[in-house]
Amino acid sequence: MKLLDSIVTQAASIVALRRDLHAHPELSFEEARTSDLVAARLAEWGIPVQRGLGRTGVVGTIRKGTSTRAVGLRADMDALPVPEANTFPHASRHPGKMHACGHDGHTAMLLAAARHLAQHGNFDGTVHVIFQPAEEKGAGAHEMIRDGLFERFPMEAVFGMHNWPGGQVGRFAASPGPVMASTNEFRIVVRGKGSHGAMPHLGVDPVPIACEMVQAFQTIVTRSRKPIDPAVLSVTMIHAGEATNVVPDSCELQGTVRTFTLEVLDLIERRMRQVAEHVCAAHEATCEFEFVRNYPPTVNTPAEAEFARRVMASIVGEENVLVQEPTMGAEDFAYMLQVKPGAYCFIYNGDGSHRGSGHGMGPCTLHNPSYDFNDELIPLGATYWVRLAEEWLAKASA
Repeated sequence: MKLLDSIVTQAASIVALRRDLHAHPELSFEEARTSDLVAARLAEWGIPVQRGLGRTGVVGTIRKGTSTRAVGLRADMDALPVPEANTFPHASRHPGKMHACGHDGHTAMLLAAARHLAQHGNFDGTVHVIFQPAEEKGAGAHEMIRDGLFERFPMEAVFGMHNWPGGQVGRFAASPGPVMASTNEFRIVVRGKGSHGAMPHLGVDPVPIACEMVQAFQTIVTRSRKPIDPAVLSVTMIHAGEATNVVPDSCELQGTVRTFTLEVLDLIERRMRQVAEHVCAAHEATCEFEFVRNYPPTVNTPAEAEFARRVMASIVGEENVLVQEPTMGAEDFAYMLQVKPGAYCFIYNGDGSHRGSGHGMGPCTLHNPSYDFNDELIPLGATYWVRLAEEWLAKASA
């Protein structure tokens, strides 16, 4: 593993910073302390800082030489509304809030890279380090873009990275095409006619209508969609009634849809609406249909994904750069990839054995109250960021 010496020798201070962030988690768009810390460190290292994009976002600009070329590196900063099960010294001090996804580590890796690029970077051009709020909820990437991220900080491409528990430390994964799914929510209210439970013929029972609808939805995935196009349609909540002897007036269904392409998403939304309306009509009921699109699919552009893989291989060897298996989880870095070429990669976080005494009894998986970021990744992730930026700015422009 070819790590940068200056990053390795200063890793302890970044580890301390990461653990401080872990102890003080802040939810989406509430990252005031985190943003203050990030901005202060960047300024300390002589990096010009701009704040306020996406409310609590921070962008540092590291410029050397005379070239007008630029590249962007992005980390997310927000925590989750999860009560932490860990009791080690850097466990969350804010009840009900926790860095259960490793954004504290993502911020730390990018800060370590920023310091090296500012003090020792060997490049001609500009590196924008983007510290984004509200990845978990609120689409902070979209908010930064709406506030002029790419107009105020022009760049040729943008790159992101997420820790991935379960895989061996020292390995990366990157691939072209869809790597994370779109995330969408639906809410359907079936409106029937209430009656006494002993006289259902006097009403229109919305419960069996809703059950028929749930079954029919699965035919969208199995019969309307091409089998080679992945999709998930899950009804996760059904609410109806308040008494055992009363047929309710209404029944509400909620759930999620995940796809890797917008075309499949369009198909599923259209067919769901048709099924809901027609099933209700067949039983003399009506329905309210709401479909909310949250994050789009995260789709890596081929050239940038291959470039990222080459950089990774130069650090850890080709055998440790894996194919990035797509996941039905979602990521709002997708918005940035809709505007700029780039790639979103995984850096493996290990099996959880890195956790010290006092960790929770649950697994070290994302969004789990026993999770903790593996600090061993900080020099590796920071080295990747530095090499990526330097080699991008050194290659011939497209």
